[in-house]
Order: sequence, then structure tokens, then C-alpha cells
Amino acid sequence: MDFGLILLTIGVSFILAVISAPLVIPLLRRLKFGQQIRGEGPQSHLKKAGTPTMGGIIILLAFTLAYLKFSVVNTDFYVLLVATLGFGLVGFLDDYIKIVFKRSLGLTPRQKLIGQLLFSGIMCALLISEGHSTAIGVPGTQLDLDWGPWFYYPFIVFMMMAVTNAVNFTDGLDGLLSGVSAIALGAFAVIAMQATSLPAAVCAAAMIGAVLGFLVFNAHPAKVFMGDTGSLGIGGAIGAISIVTKTELLFLIVGGIFVIEMLSVVIQVISFKTRGKRIFKMSPIHHHFELSGWSEWRVVVTFWTAGLVLAVIGLYLNKGL
Repeated sequence: MDFGLILLTIGVSFILAVISAPLVIPLLRRLKFGQQIRGEGPQSHLKKAGTPTMGGIIILLAFTLAYLKFSVVNTDFYVLLVATLGFGLVGFLDDYIKIVFKRSLGLTPRQKLIGQLLFSGIMCALLISEGHSTAIGVPGTQLDLDWGPWFYYPFIVFMMMAVTNAVNFTDGLDGLLSGVSAIALGAFAVIAMQATSLPAAVCAAAMIGAVLGFLVFNAHPAKVFMGDTGSLGIGGAIGAISIVTKTELLFLIVGGIFVIEMLSVVIQVISFKTRGKRIFKMSPIHHHFELSGWSEWRVVVTFWTAGLVLAVIGLYLNKGL
């Protein structure tokens, strides 16, 4: 596979994001699409109120233009496009309702579930049409688990919902998700090249460039936030890439930061509902470290570093590396 094409895709997507951001951010500000800050969160975040959000539009725009330009068109191409833009659309609607209609929760849980199920179902239909393998590889081994389509496709639907929500939980500090996702996507780009899946490799590259370009404006102090538009779109891309490259379980390692973030929320909720006590000062866990006295930048850099270590471990465990 042409490594130069992957680098070119990253570069073009990065430039598109950097060029479009100064145009989109003032527009978001004029439309009063400002971030609402939870009162129970870290007090240092209150000064972020009003910062333009829904900046995920920048990410999805740069991604889409680069992806359409450099990818080949086949079934995998459409699977990846539906996952990224479909889940990004769910996030966009959620953000739009929160901001325009002043509904703090955005879409209702049922509405969000329907949207996620819809695009996951379209993905499954496309995968079935191309005879996608239903075997699930166990990282670090030659073992494949194949319990047939009646297990695999419900698993895929559950996986897409889990991955996108886990990525969404990680968005909460300036530059945190942008950096962690770029690292995870870098690992998946290598995996996709090994699997000789050009659409998956180009998808990862286009998203890397887009989130790094966005990071220029999202690094502390952030001039714009991505909102659910960006986080669900990124999660859709990562989940779909792992499915297309047949590394479904490897996400648990390469995307380990996302998994930890989601588990911290689940553990916190279960503990509070069953014992009336909180395990963490606040969840997701990045807020726990903030409330423990860490600076926002220290939390972000620590999570980036941990994400890099996990990505390297994931690549080591991947078959054929």
C-alpha cells in the first residue's frame, strides 16, 4: 500500500481543517452556539462557558473532503462513510437541540438510541452484502471465534454504540479527545495498511489530519469545542475501522483510554445507585484527576502518553506485526 498516499491524505485533511476553522468558529459564535458548563463540574471550567461548540463540523468537513478524494469506492468505503457521518449526524442533532432549544440533555435517550441503531443497521446490511467474515480474532493469538452471523451482527451493533459513547465520554478537557483519538487512529492506520484495506487506511488518515487540524484551535485554552458532532463522528470512524480490518477486540487495547473513561462512568453510577457512595470525585475519570489537584494540561498530557503506550501494545499484539 502506498504510504505516501496516507501521508498526503493526512496533510490535505489537516490543511482543510486549519483553513476552515477560522471561518466556522466566528459563524458558531454569531449563531450563539456556545458551550454550556455543568455547575457541579470543576470550577475552573466555568470560564469556558460560551466558547463555541459544534466544532465537530470542522472535523467532519475536512475528513469527508479528504476521504472522498483519496479513497477507492467499494463496500468498505460506504461502511466507513455511513459510520462516521451517520453517528456524526446523531451528535449534530444532539448538539443542535441542546443549544437552540435550550434542552440540556439534547436528544432523548430513545431518540439517540434509534439514530445509533439505524446507522449500525445500515452498516450491518452493507457488511452482509459483501460477505464480511463473522470471525472475531483474539488479540495476541491466532485464535478466531466464529459463532455465526446471529451473534456477530448484534455484537457489531453493540460495539458501535459502546465505542461511540466511550469516545464521547473522553471529550471533556481542552485537546484531550483530539490527541487521544489521533494516537488511536494512527495505530489503526498502520493496522489497515497491514490488512491492505485502502478505504480503512485512508479513513484513519483523513480523520487523523482532521483532528490534528482541529487540535490547533482546541488545545488549551480552547477556542472551540467539538461537541457530540465531533466525538460521535470520531467514534463512528474508529469503531468502523476496527470492524473493517477485523480487529474488533483490539479496540479494547488500542482504544484503552476510551474504555477506561467509559468504565469509570459505569462504575460510578453502579456504586452510587447500589451503595449511595461515589468511587471517583467525579466521572468520567479525567475530572477525578482535575478535582484531585492536577492541572488540565497535566491530565491531558498524561492521558495522551497512556494512549500512546496502549497503541504501541495494540500494534505489538496485532497479528502479523
